[in-house]
Amino acid sequence: MEIKAVKFRKDGFYSQPFVFGGEEGMEKFDKNIRYRGSLQNYLIDTGDEVILVDTGLPEGTPEEVPDENSLLYTGKDICSYMEAFAALGYKPEQVTKILLTHKHNDHSGCIANFPNAKIFVNRDELGAAELEGIDNIVPVDYTDGAYHNFPESKKIAEGIYFIKAKGHTNGNSIIIAENDGLYYMLHGDITYVDEALYDNKLSVVFDDKDAARETLDRVREFVRSNPTVYCGTHTPQGYENLEAKRVIDLNDPVPTVLAEVDLSEKQTTGKYVCSICGYIYDPDEHDGTAFEELPDDWKCPRCKQGKDKFNPA
Repeated sequence: MEIKAVKFRKDGFYSQPFVFGGEEGMEKFDKNIRYRGSLQNYLIDTGDEVILVDTGLPEGTPEEVPDENSLLYTGKDICSYMEAFAALGYKPEQVTKILLTHKHNDHSGCIANFPNAKIFVNRDELGAAELEGIDNIVPVDYTDGAYHNFPESKKIAEGIYFIKAKGHTNGNSIIIAENDGLYYMLHGDITYVDEALYDNKLSVVFDDKDAARETLDRVREFVRSNPTVYCGTHTPQGYENLEAKRVIDLNDPVPTVLAEVDLSEKQTTGKYVCSICGYIYDPDEHDGTAFEELPDDWKCPRCKQGKDKFNPA
């Protein structure tokens, strides 16, 4: 088995209030501390199958333009997701399965590009707008019982497990791949950065805070008991852990390297992008109403997050 990162954005950041403030409140943390951000998903080559864990942003999603008030920034394009996938030496028709951690566009944006893949997703995500018109979906019911300390799981292939991990979304899941004595935990947004795992903090983004806390507690219990390589989507720590086969030790955190942030003025289009789910607000599609004119309590129509999670495009 080989596990590879599909890297398509770099040089982003996540502010400490965003990644730590889900339970104690953002005001408790320093907005000037910004952790490194990126975007990557993962590929598992079993030798018999090519399996993707999530599938990037849709083609043509514009880059964001952060400023000093931005809570997060997903980074600048390295290339498109499909270009990053091709750079690993694979063709779309080789992919047999796609395992979705959850519905958001930075995880599901290219699922339609893989004609032979069955798309496995928690049944609770099926009504999502991001999955509309997709006819090769396999709803996952967690019928295989407990996996270690996680109560509900589904075995997908030899050594690959789909784990129920509600919280970030109501249908959120984790993928665990067992290989050469290690447990590779491939996750979407359990944490956005590894510092939150070490410090036991929830981000501010969740559908169900109590469930998100329960999931994070289970993740921390699992990594204490099993040699785990923790592979996230939103931080370069995800692929750095993978490439180094670095086992998480909660008592010995990897030293933090803060983001180098470029907040110089750049030209913008009038569009805004939700940094949580990738939704694009285009004034032309809303009777010409500028984003700045929307009421303060306006929410993203897709993920229901507030205006503060949007950046100009």
